[in-house]
Amino acid sequence: MYVKNIAAVLAFICFTAIVLVAVLGPVLTDLDPFRIVWMPITPPGQDGFLLGTDSLGRSIAVQILYGARASLAVGAAAAAITLVIGLLVGSLAGYYRGWIDEVLMRVTEFFQVLPPLLLSMVLVGLFSPTLQTVVFAIGVVSWTGVARLARAEFMKIRELEYVKAARSIGSKDARIIWLVILPNALPPLIVTAALTVGAAILFEAALSFLGLSDPNIVSWGKIIGDNRDYFLEAPWTVIFPGLAIFVTVLCINLIGDGLNDAFNPKLRER
Repeated sequence: MYVKNIAAVLAFICFTAIVLVAVLGPVLTDLDPFRIVWMPITPPGQDGFLLGTDSLGRSIAVQILYGARASLAVGAAAAAITLVIGLLVGSLAGYYRGWIDEVLMRVTEFFQVLPPLLLSMVLVGLFSPTLQTVVFAIGVVSWTGVARLARAEFMKIRELEYVKAARSIGSKDARIIWLVILPNALPPLIVTAALTVGAAILFEAALSFLGLSDPNIVSWGKIIGDNRDYFLEAPWTVIFPGLAIFVTVLCINLIGDGLNDAFNPKLRER
């Protein structure tokens, strides 16, 4: 059971708090993350600034507060795109097999051998570096693992008795795929989707660090990228947003482990 995994429960509580901060934080404050509020490179705790200021005199705490919304939104949206593409490709390949399986798996292998970060950089570079472009690029390069997992689950489940029974009473393929097989294949896919959110947040941070992000939107990766030249002089400008990414991704991974324990009967006695 999920509640028996103490680390997963604590991670869920922590992640819930992060989401609430991301959703309610910008609503409860009228501060502008791009506003210069004090002297540049003010150390944490000095002059009333809890996390200090960056190289331009902007509040690190306010930037992290606003950056949480963008980073989490990118992670969730990119994970949704990854899940949709992976499910579509994997379910069709695993259910129909034959030449459809061969074609879809060759396409999957083509995307799988390409360096994901490099491909996402190319996609963002080809188009304008908006938040939507970043989400699309991350989703396009991240679906192969979901597709292979979905294919394996569909190939296994399609041979079970209740699927054969549904086919024998004349159920159409679409109904069997989406209403019979998919609900029973979802548990491992849900775990993978949860872990994909954390991977997408890291992807967004990497792209923002390289300057491939929307310059008008603050994200944790963008904060690090804007202050990387001042790491030795003002390490807090990089450490605090880095800690935000680390804690968030760690919580998501622990939640994924808890879901795996809950859905996998072989692990429930651990």
